[in-house]
Amino acid sequence: MSQKVTNSARSGATSGSRNRKTTSSRSSSGARKPSPTRAAQQRSVLDHIRSMDDSFRGMVYAGVAILLLVSLLTPFFGPLGKDVMILVESIFGFGSFVALISLFLCGLMLMFPEHVAFAKHRGIFGSLSALSLAGIQGDLYQSFSGPQIRAKGGVLGYLIGHSLSLAASRFGGLLILALLFVLFTLAFFNVGPERAAVIVVDKLKSFISADEKRDVDQIESLSRSWRGPRRLRTRIEKDLEDEADNAPIAGINLDKADPVLSGMVDQSSIVSGGSASKSSKVRNINSDAIELSVEKVAGLWRLPSLSLLKRGTIKNLDKEDLASRGRVLQGSLATHGVVTRLVGMTVGPTVTRYELELGEGVKVSKVTSLNKDIAYAMAAADVRILAPIPGRSAIGVEVPNQNRQVVTLGDVLSSEEASLARHPLEVALGRDIAGRAVMVNLAEMPHVLIAGATGAGKSSCINSIITSVLMRATPDEVRMILVDPKRVELGQYNGLPHLLTQVVTNPKKAANALSWAVKEMERRYDLLSEVGVRDITGYNQMVASLPSDIGKNDSLPRTLVDEILDDSPLFNDVNSQSLEHLPFIIVVVDELNDLMMVAARDVEESICRIAQMARAVGIHLLIATQRPSVDVITGVIKANVPSRMAFSVSSLADSRVILDQPGAERLVGKGDMLLLNASSNVPRRIQAPWVSEAEVRAVVGHWLRSSKPQYVDGVEGSDDRGEFGFDSDDSDALMDHAIELVVSSQLGSTSMLQRKLRVGFARAGRLMDLLEARGIVGPSEGSKPRVVLMSREELENHKEEGYF
Repeated sequence: MSQKVTNSARSGATSGSRNRKTTSSRSSSGARKPSPTRAAQQRSVLDHIRSMDDSFRGMVYAGVAILLLVSLLTPFFGPLGKDVMILVESIFGFGSFVALISLFLCGLMLMFPEHVAFAKHRGIFGSLSALSLAGIQGDLYQSFSGPQIRAKGGVLGYLIGHSLSLAASRFGGLLILALLFVLFTLAFFNVGPERAAVIVVDKLKSFISADEKRDVDQIESLSRSWRGPRRLRTRIEKDLEDEADNAPIAGINLDKADPVLSGMVDQSSIVSGGSASKSSKVRNINSDAIELSVEKVAGLWRLPSLSLLKRGTIKNLDKEDLASRGRVLQGSLATHGVVTRLVGMTVGPTVTRYELELGEGVKVSKVTSLNKDIAYAMAAADVRILAPIPGRSAIGVEVPNQNRQVVTLGDVLSSEEASLARHPLEVALGRDIAGRAVMVNLAEMPHVLIAGATGAGKSSCINSIITSVLMRATPDEVRMILVDPKRVELGQYNGLPHLLTQVVTNPKKAANALSWAVKEMERRYDLLSEVGVRDITGYNQMVASLPSDIGKNDSLPRTLVDEILDDSPLFNDVNSQSLEHLPFIIVVVDELNDLMMVAARDVEESICRIAQMARAVGIHLLIATQRPSVDVITGVIKANVPSRMAFSVSSLADSRVILDQPGAERLVGKGDMLLLNASSNVPRRIQAPWVSEAEVRAVVGHWLRSSKPQYVDGVEGSDDRGEFGFDSDDSDALMDHAIELVVSSQLGSTSMLQRKLRVGFARAGRLMDLLEARGIVGPSEGSKPRVVLMSREELENHKEEGYF
């Protein structure tokens, strides 16, 4: 009984304590609950600043930085400004200028949305750079007095510099802080060490070369370049005496001349000084020369900044998931009697390659026949088996990733591979299966066929290639002809100074543009053969190595220039006006199928001639089509275009048309492609980069502000049309022959025109339509020949009256 009472008392006490706790907790929670008005009043200023948008915060940062800089430099703000100046200098010392400039630049970056991500990181790097500079100043002195600490590194500088000098000696502390200052400064400006080294070297070269362009150096360079110093010095002294009034030279000591070749000659200004006897025996190649140079707006060209291109986000890899999928692959093969061992995995942006070693006695063909079974086990749409991996005793099974990583053009062009590329035709193609950036040289390919199904990524790849050229090459280095029968893919590039003509959208004019490229190829070959070089690289190097100021320097006597040209073996057989820098030319055809439907014979002939011969003169083709069939990609075109880019196709037959081997039917689309180079028969899997229309417009806008378009006449052919809308070619020689044949034979037959004129059915049909429009033959009557409405006598009368 006592036990029950005790237990009940305990339970009562426990429940009472619980009730008290509940009541107290309720009362305390009710006491802590503030009113809405009070909660709004407790919001801090920091919360208001965080709620502001980035542009307004940027204005605040920039304004504060300007006010503090003015306080440091001028006494305009009175005692308040002086107190602020003392406070800032006491903290940062001399590094306060770097800190405030960093704050100002961060504010400017925050005002523009595309730079917000950079501003947040660069603010940190700018502050660290200021602290490093303050530490350097603080390490240079040992006292801690007020005025001196403000003039040096401030309190932070003293603490950092003095601490490092105690830990690593004074010299070691200075060295560490100097290295940190350089690294943080480079990180603030987003410049790598290699790029910074290149900039420093270029500045040194330009500084040195500026001193070498004096008049004394020009005379000294000529003395060695043409028949020795003594003979040239005598010639100059004689010409100075004869033409002292017309061409005075002041401040030149000829006795101290040391012959050095350091200048370059502009050949366009030399030809006027050539003698008449010399010019009479010169072959004039420049009669058909085409002006490909463009006018610069202000001095040197400036390439677009990489900040115009967006960067992608790197996704973290799930190693556990990759390992488990590898075990699933091994188990799937084991169920079919294939013993394997997983030796490695290569994770790319689109697919993961599992590398397997086969057991003893297992045939490779047995693995390749299990393609669909492996795809079923891996829950993938399709897999590609590379058996074996080139150069290794292993097979590769490429399985699409469940979460694909987007490869942007900005990522590829900002990579180390892109920074090492120097040729103007090196373009970004994306990332390979190992995640490495892929840069290829179009001059080595030298022509590319791009094919794949609709929506597989061909147009995006073409835009990436063109944008890569615009990011890395000036109009003096590369010119382009863009053919876009679809009218919507390449129209955004209109107006570029790189273009030889506006974007061609008419298929007939596209055939004329290809014919123009053939003529330009022949003109360049004539020029190279006259000069005696093998390719465009050697020619441009020769032009760059020639003296550049002979014709432009008015201080040199005219007779001296004449004798110099006569003494040079280079000008014996070549017109000096034709010696100009030749840019590379890229011809981009976005849809070959439309051109083959309109003028198959002319297009195929031009493509084949360019593909066979144009590499040496710097003309390169990029041909794209969404119809990989044998009537579009003919055997002649395939034989002359060695490099292929195959995107996803629907069948094995299409893959064989493009690559001459299977593989493209296993691709997953959206930029996934196989690259087959001329130097290898094993295709390389690459994820093409993505570039948005806004990025393309930004890059194009940069060049539109730099220069106006300078189109070349005649690239698209003549715009003259016949009376009934046909080309003038049909109304000249062929039209006259057709009229004579039809009237004399009194037979209006299209097949007869084909045989007699040796033209195709389409051309003969157009001629017959012209004859009908001119009233020479009647309308078509099916398979019967047309009725001839004009007699021989009537034809003669029309000729006499000038109608024909």
